[in-house]
Amino acid sequence: MFLETPIQTSKRKGWIEVVCGSMFSGKTEELIRRMKRAKFAKQHVEIFKPEIDKRYDDEKVVSHDANEIHSTPVPSSSNIIILANNVDVVGIDEAQFFDDGLVAVCNQLANSGIRVIVAGLDMDF
Repeated sequence: MFLETPIQTSKRKGWIEVVCGSMFSGKTEELIRRMKRAKFAKQHVEIFKPEIDKRYDDEKVVSHDANEIHSTPVPSSSNIIILANNVDVVGIDEAQFFDDGLVAVCNQLANSGIRVIVAGLDMDF
């Protein structure tokens, strides 16, 4: 059997993973775990956090259990699109501190073939 139209396999498919919960529920710990596994799998990763998050370290995402991974602090979600170049996986910590544009940013990244992992408080306003 022959197919008339070629099957396109070169386009990567991205997706969004959300890690949410209450304070001290292990969200950042899980984000760090997933990002380290991606790095171990030789994937290019980039982690972002809001510039206002200075709890433990200015340039690291740090869990309450003192696990840490390097991150890039950004003033707004739109900066993530600019800085996420040549990556397979984007991690975003403390999502609740970002502006409303974060949802569109996550969708744009996923639609361009990037796995997006977002960690934040389980909130409703």
